Amino acid sequence: MKTIKLGNSDIVTSEIGLGCMTMTGIYGPADETESIATIHAAIDSGVSFIDTADAYGNGSNETLVGKAIADRRDKVVLATKFGNIYAKDSERGADGRPEYVREACEASLKRLNIDVIDLYFQHRVDKSVPIEDTVGAMSDLVREGKVRTLGLSECSSETLRRAHAVHPISALQSELSLWTQFALNDHLPVCKELGVTYVAYSPLGRGMLTGAIKGDADMSEKDRRRDHPRFQGDNLKHNVAVIAPIEALAKAKGCTPAQIALAWTLAQGDNVLPIPGSKRLEHLNLNIAATEIELTADELQELHDSIPPDFTAGSRYPDAQMWTVDL
Repeated sequence: MKTIKLGNSDIVTSEIGLGCMTMTGIYGPADETESIATIHAAIDSGVSFIDTADAYGNGSNETLVGKAIADRRDKVVLATKFGNIYAKDSERGADGRPEYVREACEASLKRLNIDVIDLYFQHRVDKSVPIEDTVGAMSDLVREGKVRTLGLSECSSETLRRAHAVHPISALQSELSLWTQFALNDHLPVCKELGVTYVAYSPLGRGMLTGAIKGDADMSEKDRRRDHPRFQGDNLKHNVAVIAPIEALAKAKGCTPAQIALAWTLAQGDNVLPIPGSKRLEHLNLNIAATEIELTADELQELHDSIPPDFTAGSRYPDAQMWTVDL
């Protein structure tokens, strides 16, 4: 497994990570035993970057990850997040108050059963609290040894610059995939300028880029994707067409569509770290193998022509929730 240096830090991590959100049943049922086995297999295969958040399963995801890494903490770059309170208070959406920063960190450390968080993200920006105040409180945690380095998630480039002026920011976490390309002309160049690693979540388009979703029937009744405009009605009918050029290239290269999607994300820059979510061993192994796939300039251009940045119909999140991103 190739390694990279996490921006503005001395932390070295694998070139891809493991997103653990789906291990809490958000996209359908999840089995804790299999999830823990998947985390173990990832670490044993050299995937050191493990990503969770206190909002996933109302803290239960952190508890699961804590169990999984208990006997191999020294092999893990552990990232978690705080501040996303949309499920509890949709009017506020986020809590970035300095006192809450400390409260959330202490709670995460306890659930994860660890002494220090390697990378601590503000999950969503609190529009009622200056980012300087939030990051100032986060930097106190670094000085106290509770956190090694800092990150932001789903913020605007302007907010990233303001935060970075208070304390070096190591990572920005947001979406990046063949059907979510908004970061290419804004966030990625700013990250490169500031030396920040772009942690790309949902590089497989929440499953769409794997070819597993052809219609509404491919999602369970409790699948949260059903709430997302991209997976509804005419939007879904349009968006499933994204898979055709990916499948064609995958067939030509003798790999899976998901591997093409991951290879594309990796090709967007040496400061891009994709964290595909996986709760099953077979998917994990395929994702790891994708790091060996090289896309030529012609193949990248072919994908760009077939799936331009404005291809996807529908917003990334439910309309009532879109205001919580890019603040």
